Amino acid sequence: MKKTLIIGLLVIFVLISGCTTTTTTRPAEPTPATTSARISTEQQINIKDFNFVPNIAEVPMGTTVTWVNDDNVPHTITSVSGSFDSGSLAPGKTYSYKFNQAGTFEYSCTNHPSMPHGKIVVRG
Repeated sequence: MKKTLIIGLLVIFVLISGCTTTTTTRPAEPTPATTSARISTEQQINIKDFNFVPNIAEVPMGTTVTWVNDDNVPHTITSVSGSFDSGSLAPGKTYSYKFNQAGTFEYSCTNHPSMPHGKIVVRG
């Protein structure tokens, strides 16, 4: 009887200890689909103190860039090549443009020719 009780207790102990093990799993590695979903397709550029901030932005193709006029005077966002032009952008207003081609796009403010130019570098 004593031997049967000890064997029974050992069996119960083994079964219980098997139920309390923990398994640690690593998070799945990102797949190309989940990685590309994390790439931002929006970029904001502020116009502040007669500067484009940041003055150079590197973005993936398909990104929409939005300029926000944080100055107290109107500005323009005018492509040097003529591919985009915001027209006069009043203080507090925004202008957006989607870049669907790879390349480097320089722009300026035609209202203030001495203002430093900005640049968008679009990766293909």
